[in-house]
Amino acid sequence: MKPGFAADLYNEELAPVAPEKRNWSWLNMATVWMGMVHNIVAYEAAAGLMALGLSAWECLEVVAVAYAILFVTMWLNARPGTQYGIPFCVLIRSAFGPKGAQIPVVLRGFCAVFWFSVQAYAATQAMDAILSTLSATWASFTTPVLGMPEKRWASMAIIWALHAWISSHGVHRIKNFELVAGPLVIVVGLIATVWGLRVGHGLGPLFSVPSRLHGLAFVATFALGVTGMIGMWATFAVNIPDLSRFVRSQRDQVIGQAIGLPLTALVFTPMAIITTSATVLLFGRPIWNPTALLLALNQPLVTVIGGATLILATLSVNVVANILPASYDLINLFPRHLDFNRASRLVLALGVFFVPWLWFDHADNIYRMLDVIGGTLGPVTGIMLADYYIVRRQTLDVGALYRHGDVYDGRGGWHLPAVITLVVGGAVASAGQVVPALHALGNVSWFAGIFIGFGLYLGLTCDWQKRSVQIR
Repeated sequence: MKPGFAADLYNEELAPVAPEKRNWSWLNMATVWMGMVHNIVAYEAAAGLMALGLSAWECLEVVAVAYAILFVTMWLNARPGTQYGIPFCVLIRSAFGPKGAQIPVVLRGFCAVFWFSVQAYAATQAMDAILSTLSATWASFTTPVLGMPEKRWASMAIIWALHAWISSHGVHRIKNFELVAGPLVIVVGLIATVWGLRVGHGLGPLFSVPSRLHGLAFVATFALGVTGMIGMWATFAVNIPDLSRFVRSQRDQVIGQAIGLPLTALVFTPMAIITTSATVLLFGRPIWNPTALLLALNQPLVTVIGGATLILATLSVNVVANILPASYDLINLFPRHLDFNRASRLVLALGVFFVPWLWFDHADNIYRMLDVIGGTLGPVTGIMLADYYIVRRQTLDVGALYRHGDVYDGRGGWHLPAVITLVVGGAVASAGQVVPALHALGNVSWFAGIFIGFGLYLGLTCDWQKRSVQIR
């Protein structure tokens, strides 16, 4: 513990990363994003866009716009992490105060643990499919235990153990894992794309389907598609400093994210459409779910290799996008008791208590609730950008972030402009999820949250500062 730092705000995991230890290059940042962008949800996203009436080429336009906006947001929010070597849960104290910061930290942590649970259970199903293909004995273990077959419990234990192994020893092992996993998933995806090109004798029938939308209907659907694509990564836009704090320079984090985020997404989306085009010719219908495609092909070797790839892709996104931020958030809540290894194991345990197998096939209510929580993180992003670039002018007193009663303390640890903005912005941005008359607002909830968070926070902060001067 450094002298003067509060024990409930500081430990070695939350401390700024020393410049000589910030050794992530642009390649590390790029491979981390490659591993995250290639996931089942992103693969199936093109299906949702085409179901709305967009053509395959228009899907690519949506992806290009959405990921360009995401890249700019990630780049801007990543800068203070690289500049000062601090994680999100420490950076956010400058805007919310040390006590007020716990609100966005808990919200982000909840989302991270939930998504870890969801994705890990998807990998559990893939592991079960692999082992059932390899062993008839394994396939026979179907006695239900607490709502799930015993073989599924064993598969889940294996998946949880793999997550524990990768996340042990902190970000250094994660960095090395992603250096292999990200490119490897791309290689397997290219193999699937070559297969799709051969079956379809070219791009396939999906690329010849014309758009069904024109005029205002096209504009509205295009905006909805962009918002939906951004929504997949809106929570990570908040805690990108958790990664960028390890990058050696601003140039490395910009180049790495440019390659790993928009460029990879633009390569991955046509790969998904081409592969699915082949399923139209083989089965008479598009199969967008990769697990369902493996089962439909009914080839044991393909099931094993494909299932292993899905598991690898899930591990790749889960350890970085969910376990890592959730661990830092838990450390922030209990700095006296947790380090990264203990916190990551706690994330794994909490993931079990989300019991994903009980609602996995009936998740509408859960996703609606998470949309509301995610809607509140849009204002958090706007608050962070306004605070760092306008209010603080890109200059932070890092030591003060670890002390009570200092320049970021606000009123008793609460900087009320940020708290008020979060409540108001979150309510407005999420209103479309709960008020039918405002459903259209839900289509642009992230953008609404960003603009409300940015503008309202600046207005309230100026008023707060004027009142503070008058009181003095």
